[in-house]
Amino acid sequence: MRDPRPHLGEPLALDLLNTRWMSSDGPQDLLSDVDGVQCWLATNHLADRCRADEEVRSALVATREAILAVVERRSSDDLNAVLDRGRIRRTLSESGPQELADVPHPWLAPWLAADSLLSLLGEAPDRIKQCAHPHCILWFHDTSKNGARRWHSMAVCGNRAKAARHYAAKRD
Repeated sequence: MRDPRPHLGEPLALDLLNTRWMSSDGPQDLLSDVDGVQCWLATNHLADRCRADEEVRSALVATREAILAVVERRSSDDLNAVLDRGRIRRTLSESGPQELADVPHPWLAPWLAADSLLSLLGEAPDRIKQCAHPHCILWFHDTSKNGARRWHSMAVCGNRAKAARHYAAKRD
């Protein structure tokens, strides 16, 4: 299955948020079934570490809601509950120190997404943004030099906003 979402390539936590999007047909949800979970895992190079099943789907949906609550500044309780399901195990191997996620099925992929959010929050919490287009619900990590990016995609939502301003100005 090809990933049908309009915006890919964000850090794992934001990519999980972006499993919901708006299309011309209305709201879409990649995680509405196990096939969508398999697609998301494959897109994020996790298919070899996590199997797609109903338990993982449920855990991913719960984690998506927990991440949304944090980025909307509502609550961190549910995210902390996800993080409590695993830990980083440090070991020394022949190749040197290693850090491994020690998380039981079905929580590995959700835990990795929650951990990704912690990294983003630690680096630059003000760079986690929702697209400014009024009909778009996608999120992105603003990597622009001055931190002024407004749309998840200039080609899609940015162009729509510019076109709307242009037509409104011509109308007036």
